[in-house]
Amino acid sequence: MFEYRKATFADVDEIHELIASYAAQGIMLPKPHSTLYETLREFVVAEEVASKKIVGVGALHLTWNKLAEVRSMAVHADFSRRGIGSAIVKKLLAEGRAVGVKKFFTLTYRPEFFKSLGFTLTTKESLPHKIWKDCMDCPKFPNCDEIAMTLE
Repeated sequence: MFEYRKATFADVDEIHELIASYAAQGIMLPKPHSTLYETLREFVVAEEVASKKIVGVGALHLTWNKLAEVRSMAVHADFSRRGIGSAIVKKLLAEGRAVGVKKFFTLTYRPEFFKSLGFTLTTKESLPHKIWKDCMDCPKFPNCDEIAMTLE
């Protein structure tokens, strides 16, 4: 059984470890502790109730007028295919809608996962330039190989 909740300071090390495990494989971008602390309120975590272990994480980053990015999605490999990622995304979408978000986007290496949640492929060029400010610090800039997807 899993509990889905907003992240707290006590979760930062586990969130970092989970994201770093995928970043080491080149299928997710790394997030330093400093960024996790600065954006902590963007994160939702899935915690296994029995062990109190963080087994999934995702964030909703508001980027522009009624536009938000679903990002930093990760589920521990031992807990994949249990609906944890889908539940996190649905919680993030609900949070966004509650503040008036009309369009969501993601940059991902897992398009099939997001497609199953209603996202559709788009071009990076169709997204507003405002979203690219985080890209300047990315190790893959300007040769981004992530796939852009949107949900309206």
